[in-house]
Amino acid sequence: MSGPAVPTRTAHTAHRPPHLEHSELTGGLWRRWRDVNRTVSLPMARQWLERAGNLDNLRVAAGEAEGGYRGPVYMDSDVYKVLETAAWELGCGHDPAAAEFVDGTARLLERAQQEDGYLDSHYQVVNPDARYTRLVDSHELYCAGHLIQAAVAAHRTGADTRLLGVAQRFADHLADVFLDDAGPGLDGHPEIETALVELYRVTGEERHLELASAFVERRGRGLVGTHKHGNRHRQDHLPVREAPAVTGHAVRGLYLEAGIVDVAAETGDRSLLAASEHRWQDMVATRTSLTGGLGSRQVGEVFGERYELPPDLSYNETCASAASIQWSWRLLLATGRARYADLIERTLYNAFAAARSDDGRTYYKGNPLQRRTDHAEAVGDPRCRDEWFFSACCPPAVTRLVASLEHYAATVSEHAGVPTFHLHQYTSADLAYVFADGRLRLRVETDYPWRGQVAVTVTEAPGGPWALALRVPPWSVTTRLDTPDRKDLAVTADEDGYVVLRRSWRAGDTVVLHLDMTPRMTLPHPRIDAVRGCAAVERGPLVYCFEQTDQREGVAVDDLAISPDAVFEEVAHDDLDGLGPTVTLRTPAVAVTGAHEAGLPYRTRGGPDSADSVRPATATAVPYFQWDNRGDGAMRVWMPLRD
Repeated sequence: MSGPAVPTRTAHTAHRPPHLEHSELTGGLWRRWRDVNRTVSLPMARQWLERAGNLDNLRVAAGEAEGGYRGPVYMDSDVYKVLETAAWELGCGHDPAAAEFVDGTARLLERAQQEDGYLDSHYQVVNPDARYTRLVDSHELYCAGHLIQAAVAAHRTGADTRLLGVAQRFADHLADVFLDDAGPGLDGHPEIETALVELYRVTGEERHLELASAFVERRGRGLVGTHKHGNRHRQDHLPVREAPAVTGHAVRGLYLEAGIVDVAAETGDRSLLAASEHRWQDMVATRTSLTGGLGSRQVGEVFGERYELPPDLSYNETCASAASIQWSWRLLLATGRARYADLIERTLYNAFAAARSDDGRTYYKGNPLQRRTDHAEAVGDPRCRDEWFFSACCPPAVTRLVASLEHYAATVSEHAGVPTFHLHQYTSADLAYVFADGRLRLRVETDYPWRGQVAVTVTEAPGGPWALALRVPPWSVTTRLDTPDRKDLAVTADEDGYVVLRRSWRAGDTVVLHLDMTPRMTLPHPRIDAVRGCAAVERGPLVYCFEQTDQREGVAVDDLAISPDAVFEEVAHDDLDGLGPTVTLRTPAVAVTGAHEAGLPYRTRGGPDSADSVRPATATAVPYFQWDNRGDGAMRVWMPLRD
């Protein structure tokens, strides 16, 4: 089965996603996430599409129901993302309810689609004569993009055959309308670009690639239209080859970058790829939270300025985390460089994983790195989880990525005639892939991210030599390897970030990678003003946080400080308060309270009221992705340092 992004055989990429003959998550955290996704999150999402009016909008558009349109203009996109979720889940096993949903919704879309291929319930119901007249915020092409991605998923998994026809008719209509330079303009929310490239990859229809390329090339020429936030917000301020940094609305910008890399891969345009790589590197260095979260400003949901990364106010929209993973994955395919897998790992296990509650029922839109004790939890606050939202883009963004997660674990490449199977993310799984000279079957066994041991066993080997490449995360200070011939080898990554083993393999051969999971303290760049004098704690791929529920009675998280030389005790739990397996960290700390409570919260250095009250304490940290599952309370990632 193929995944969400599959370059053609003629694409200009260093790696390809493997067309897996078999893939199964056999245990561990990824399997837990997938099981919750299938049994809880997906059924709830289907129910919300009925409750919120998404499906009724399409029924009204099809002439099968009475009433007006409900919700924001992009309600159709939530339907398509849930359809995509169901398609990926059906690719992994039988689910009668999901199959019925896909079939019934595909038939509804066929009936709602207009004769010329157009399909958008908002404009069909509210203003049929206003198609493409308000592209700056109509989301018509954005919704079309998600329809196409759902159709591609259904096609690749065999979940449905109708959706692809609906998507093709809409894409043909878009080509008729937009391929001409005199067309209506550009959608204010990129997404159609990456979707059209994927449709081209499925159908071979050149017009889909041509239209995606045209949309990318026209960006930055003022074609989106005027908006109160300006052209930068819609990534329409500079042509894509000239823009030095990601800017504007974070999710829009990240979806656009995914489309840019897709177009570059299929056309061989190195300048497009180089420009996107440059922006990625600048983004990572100056605009990325420690958790991988992106988009620091809630107002406008935008990237902030360089190093504008406040822990308590950073928005870090959940959709942006998902889009970041999609962009980095495409850059990994294009270049073969592990740094893109490194960011995927950081984002996946932290900002993205924290967005959904452990039980799979509620979601964050925003993902801050600090919540204060007196934070007012108002309805609609993006820093509080909820089952669904008026603007419900984030819940199905989570479900569709989790449903396709195994497709982000591995790639294949060839060097000097020797095929190579790369493992980028570590999870317990059985994988089967067919090389030119035979079938490869691998069994991966690991308790990652709790333990750093990853065992890879060849259960079936092709006839000729091939290579196994294992990513070495940059946080693993000391990495060791057991091979069929030698044990406890000290290894370092090559220039691309991997340790590569080339040999003629036999069934039963096992390689064991030992990654260094020692807890480490992380310091911020000195220009990140909001966390100067603070440190964070990481262990393996996980960022940790200090949550009020884990501290001793009478000790407020807001008052804690730790030593610059803190040493952390690791405590493994089989099941912490129903959260499942975890590892908590403990260290001696101090609780610091001010000498006065009245007047201004400042004091004169050396004055009579300048002495703080300092008492010994213990600080306990849990993985950030598990926070806010055991009751309300304060939380912080960045902890003040105090000798």
